[in-house]
Parts: sequence; structure tokens; C-alpha cells
Amino acid sequence: MSLRTVLTNGTVVTGYAKLKDCALYIDEKGEIGDIFNMRRLSEKQFPSDTTMIDVGGSYIMPGFIDSHIHGIGGFGTEDCKASSILGMSERLADFGVSAFMPTVYTDKLDMMKASTKAIAEAMGSEQGAKIMGINLEGPFISMERVGAQNPEGVIPVSLEIFNDLIDTGQGKVICMTVAPELKRMRELALLARERNIVLLAGHTNASYENIMEGMQCGIFHSTHFFNAMSRLHHRNPGTVGAILIQRDMQCEIICDGVHVHPELVKMLLREKPLDNIVMITDSLKPTKQRSGPMIANGMECAMGEDGAFVSIKDPDLFIGSALTMLQGMKNAVDWEIPIQQASQMSSTNPARIYSFTKQGMLVPGYKADVVVLDENMQMKGLFVDGNLIRDRFA
Repeated sequence: MSLRTVLTNGTVVTGYAKLKDCALYIDEKGEIGDIFNMRRLSEKQFPSDTTMIDVGGSYIMPGFIDSHIHGIGGFGTEDCKASSILGMSERLADFGVSAFMPTVYTDKLDMMKASTKAIAEAMGSEQGAKIMGINLEGPFISMERVGAQNPEGVIPVSLEIFNDLIDTGQGKVICMTVAPELKRMRELALLARERNIVLLAGHTNASYENIMEGMQCGIFHSTHFFNAMSRLHHRNPGTVGAILIQRDMQCEIICDGVHVHPELVKMLLREKPLDNIVMITDSLKPTKQRSGPMIANGMECAMGEDGAFVSIKDPDLFIGSALTMLQGMKNAVDWEIPIQQASQMSSTNPARIYSFTKQGMLVPGYKADVVVLDENMQMKGLFVDGNLIRDRFA
């Protein structure tokens, strides 16, 4: 049971439009009860226990959904502990995230299974962002594009191991990153469809033709576009080219300005349907960590000059992202991407692609997962299922 709340004097970014001078009503069920123009406020009647919050012209938006994240605040999926996953949940709420998909690295099978079990165990005990399910980044990926994954965990396609990993997740696994060019991938893709697992092309050295074959058996999404995938070449468009050319291909994008240049993000928005672009962080355990050594997936790291993590032993080795969804939103707006488009990328699209019921948009009857941001993209409040879990309105 949530508290009834009316957010007044805001710009409501619904997931399909931007509505100025509006108010949003959160009902006792924790759902969006109504969205209306401020001119109609005097006509409305609410129960006496309803809380009225004047947001002072701020943006009222769907809470962020981070569908690809390894860790934050010193907590990571590699810890293989439910307590660490719950720590991620609480820290993510500080940055406007209402829902997330903890992402398991490619690693030795026992490590992947332990991490998967920990996430499944944590689900239902969150005090911050909701855990929507498990994202498996591997292990059926290309050694030629292994990136920051553990090469010892990379294995050939095995339907038995696939089933074992999915079963370990107790029905909570949502998606898996694969390299479409691997032998037996078509068999695996068809099995994944039977088990309602979304496959993403990533950590792949696929040719254009390989990606097309993957689409034919249902691989329509892709992992951190431009990164850890075969490059665009005029004789072989590769994975990058295939994703750009094929409008039905979906893609994740890391909007930190480091993994992908801002102008390429803007080009992507011109070339692909907005519905098929998903903002992610791919952030690592030390992101926004307050103290202690910074270690990501067993590797000691430091913050590089460009704002991403690098190896302590080899400063030229790029390890991964230190992005938050809140900063990704701010970056997108700074790059002159309309805020309603950025909101679709950060909330609406992942909810649709992963079939999250009544989430990702501000529509009557949808869950009241709501973030309020001021004009400088600073968070003023976060509601999850209608409950105000971060209050910075004062």
C-alpha cells in the first residue's frame, strides 16, 4: 500500500510525449491514477490523506531502468552474494533507478552459477531499485572480442550448459549475450525462444551475414553497441554495420561520452528507430564507491582521465564504465537530445523489449515508478511502486 501523492507544477515526460504545466496523481495501489493539466487541479478532489508536492517546474519522468549493470557503490554481481545485489539496489535508487537487471560476467561456470543464484535469492527483498531479472553476459561469446570478460569462462555453444544456467536462475533469467557466428548458435537461439530468453549479439566477431542469420532465428538485440564487436568496413559491414543497416535490430548504448562519441550517439538516433535504442550504464562495482580499494571483477582499477575505469597494472587497459543512469540522462540532454527521447531510451524501450508489465511509461494504470529531475538534471525524488524512497524535495 502506497501513500496517495499528487505531484504538481511539473513537466510530465510520459514515455511518448512531454506535457508542460501538468500534475500527476499516484493512487493508493502504487499506480498512476491520473495525469492532468494544472488548469484542472481546482476541479479535482482527492482523499484527505493525499500528499501534495509542488515540484516547481521539474521534470516528472518514468524511473530509470538499467538493463545492463555489473555493480555500483562497492557492490557487484561478482561478489556472488545476495547482500551485494541488495546493496546495488539501494545505491541505484540514489541515482533515479527504479528497476535494474544485475548482469553476470562471463566466467568459470561455477562462478556464473553462484552469481546467478545470488541474484535470484535477492529478488523480493529490495529496499531500493527493483530487481527485474538476471542478465547473463556470456559465456557463449567470441575469444576475439572478449573485452573485460574472463577468457577462461568462454566456451563453445552447449545446449546443456545453457539449460543449466537458465535453471540455476529459477525462472529469473531474462537475457543472454551471445556471439551469433558460433557453431550451434541457431539451435541455441531456437531453444532460447522456447524458454523466453532474449538473446543479444555481443562480444562478437560476426560478419554482416552472421548477424543476418542470427536475426532469422530471433537475435534482434545487441550488447553495448560499438564496443566488443566487429567493426564497420566497406567490404564487410560487420556487426556495427549490420546494426546500423537493419532497422529492426535493437541496441544498447553507453551514454558516457567515452565508450561512444556523443556525435555517434546522435547519428544513431537519426539512423535507427528510437524504439530500438536502450540506454545502459554497464557500470562496474567501484562506480560511486565511497571508500576502500577499487576492484572490478577481481581486477584492481582506477579512474582514468576520461572518466572510465582502467587497470592499475596497465593504465592503457580500458576496463569499463563508471556511468550512472542519472549522468547518462544529463549527458544526453547536454548533447541536445530531446529529454523525451532520452526518457524513452532509459525507461520505455527496455520495459517494452523485456516485457515488463505496466512499466517504463507514465500512463494511468501503470506502476508509479517515477523520478523527478530539476532543470539541471539533479534528482529531487524517486518513487518505486508509488512509495517515495528518495526525498530531496526540501
